[in-house]
Amino acid sequence: MTLRLKKILLLMTPLAIAMFIAAAPVHAADTDLSLSDQGIQTSADGGLLEAMMFYACAAVILASGLAICLSKNIVRMAVYLFGTLAAVALMYFLLLANFIGVIQLIVYAGGTLILLIFGVMLTSKSPWAKFEVKRSELIAAGVVCALFAGMLLFVVVNAEWPLETDAVVVGSSMTQFGTGLLTNYLVPFEAISVLLLVVMIGAAYMARQE
Repeated sequence: MTLRLKKILLLMTPLAIAMFIAAAPVHAADTDLSLSDQGIQTSADGGLLEAMMFYACAAVILASGLAICLSKNIVRMAVYLFGTLAAVALMYFLLLANFIGVIQLIVYAGGTLILLIFGVMLTSKSPWAKFEVKRSELIAAGVVCALFAGMLLFVVVNAEWPLETDAVVVGSSMTQFGTGLLTNYLVPFEAISVLLLVVMIGAAYMARQE
């Protein structure tokens, strides 16, 4: 077995476990209540389509994540990261969180990632553009992935998944969102702003001519 195949298997196993754990509640078959008995209209075709889209997005996220881990070129890593962020945005749209999905595309896929790509392209001739992953680093990454997969498995197995039949769909209010962002969540909002500023300064420092 080649070293590259070992890398793929080592990285794929915990990620695949995490993906199927996250997808388990979607196809929970044993429920105490029936939506049809409660008078709620359901669509089998719609549920199947949503499930197919969910697994398609999960496959894109998994493939892009593996490509990021296995690639040795930072520019290609940034491109694969775009695929991951775009698939996550589609996940938000599937959850009817349209605002968060748009923010995901604008801020991460359209803003921070583009800035990262420009910074990497400006430093494409530097020794950081290509690198070799050490075996110790690969083992450490596999251990961390396995720990995260174990944490997800523990949470999913021990969590209760009640079937809510009296949930009320409430439209999003941009006024309430903006007010909360600049009052109760002002400190995290400013911390993220400072973090983005640090990223810009770091990119400019890395791109400066020696």
